[in-house]
Amino acid sequence: MLKIVVFLFIITTQCFNLFSNDKYEIRASWITTIGGLDWPQTKASSPSSIKRQKEELCRQLDFLKYANFNTILFQTRLRGDVIYPSIFETYAESLTGHTGKNPGYDPLRFAIEECHKRGMEIHAWIVCIPIGNNRQVELQGKSSLVKKRPELCKKFGNSWYLDPGNPATANYLSLLVKEIVSNYDIDGIHLDYIRYPENGKDFPDKDTFRKYGRGTDISQWRRNNITHIVRKIYSEVKSLKPWVKVSSSPVGKYNDTSRYSSHGWNAYDAVYQDAQLWLEEGIHDIVFPMMYFKQNQFYPFALDWQENKHGRWVVPGLGIYFLEEKKYKWSSSEILRQMYFIRKNKLDGEAFFRNRFLMKNTEGITSHIKDIFYNKPAVIPPMVWQDGIRPQSPNNGNISVEENRIIMKWDTTGTYKKGGTYFRIYSSINYPVDTEIPENIVSDMVYDNRYIYTTDQNWKRHLYWAVTSVDRYGNESLPLALNKPENGDLFITVNKLPQIPVGGVMIIKDSSGMELIKCHKESEVPQKLNPGIYIIETVGYDGSKRTFTTIIK
Repeated sequence: MLKIVVFLFIITTQCFNLFSNDKYEIRASWITTIGGLDWPQTKASSPSSIKRQKEELCRQLDFLKYANFNTILFQTRLRGDVIYPSIFETYAESLTGHTGKNPGYDPLRFAIEECHKRGMEIHAWIVCIPIGNNRQVELQGKSSLVKKRPELCKKFGNSWYLDPGNPATANYLSLLVKEIVSNYDIDGIHLDYIRYPENGKDFPDKDTFRKYGRGTDISQWRRNNITHIVRKIYSEVKSLKPWVKVSSSPVGKYNDTSRYSSHGWNAYDAVYQDAQLWLEEGIHDIVFPMMYFKQNQFYPFALDWQENKHGRWVVPGLGIYFLEEKKYKWSSSEILRQMYFIRKNKLDGEAFFRNRFLMKNTEGITSHIKDIFYNKPAVIPPMVWQDGIRPQSPNNGNISVEENRIIMKWDTTGTYKKGGTYFRIYSSINYPVDTEIPENIVSDMVYDNRYIYTTDQNWKRHLYWAVTSVDRYGNESLPLALNKPENGDLFITVNKLPQIPVGGVMIIKDSSGMELIKCHKESEVPQKLNPGIYIIETVGYDGSKRTFTTIIK
């Protein structure tokens, strides 16, 4: 424990600038649904248990929102089964306790709606090549791919896999992705296990190689097969909804580097996964490499990803599950050093495997993340290689107060772009509101043309307000100021009343608009008003009027 405290003191005092995060950073967590490892613990078997299952997910999303996360990698396809109504595959056992049983609602649609309510992106996490062990395949019965599409399947050890060398595998996975992208307002497709299994050199695909290899070296042929699947899925997604991000979680060490050896375990040689080519070719938007390693098995390989990102995003996956495994004896300082390294070398964020360990605050890791690294909000950067054009700003904004609620409205005319537009709310003590400062972000992904903020006691943060429009690629408009000091609009003064014009009058009202006091001189104003929000009108001798809102603390 002393080592952790000393480490935190060093990084927070000597390197504080690294933790004053930029506005843009991807902050992701994997929510695993297989076996209910992260969700759900409650099985959906009745209206009350469906309600509890939903509440369980909401608690996790609330927790991540509180910790300033912005991306959910949500396991949608597990092992040849799924968590939504599909024409291709059956319902996963983890939803109800019974393979193939309808849970009584659509978990994927529910998760999307709840993530968007909280201003978080959700990416459908698809386990691609594995289709189940013997037990899982038997439970799926006639619905299993082994029964329905045996020509696509290979048994390897005690598990079944799609055969990447069969061209029909790419077609099948592409159809599955098309079903999700077409029917759901998803923000991303996240490809997991898009590779050959461990000990892939022994994979039983010699017959497929004889049929389709065409004289290619078998190792390169296998890499080509995986790349072909990725390319087809990327093309399918972008043809349907080009704003939907395509990502994967490759093995954390791409290959041996000039700095350090991978000791035989890497993406390129061991499992035939040429993920850096996907970045170079532009058939990927993000990689979340599974960098579940320590020390020199982490740092040189993180740099290798960063140096070969080709303008796309690299978000290392951090293995926080090692914090609970006694045999590994990781401390939270190991993860924090990795986050420090990621920030220092300007990678694009972090992803954590998996959510259970964040929820448990294992070894204090979530507290450290929230208090040091994620102490301010951050938003996902714009996907400029797909579309770099700003949407138009909102216009005709206005702001009002009703009791303890601040109500903002604006006109959305001209802001719409294909795929839709949402709005981002900012506030600050200073005018104009600086929308590049992350601590000024109040809410992301507001889909209506109004926003209601229920006031708290931190009045000084909320003197001035602004709104921007954001398209589905992440491009953001210039801000619209919702109130301005020179117009005498709302939230101008704290503990200070405006001056009464010479020969004029001041009218003090409560927040509901009820008149409390009318006076012609400052001496007539009560020396002390009760804490609250007051609407102040001043009327000059010439009839000119100005309206203020004053907060008395």
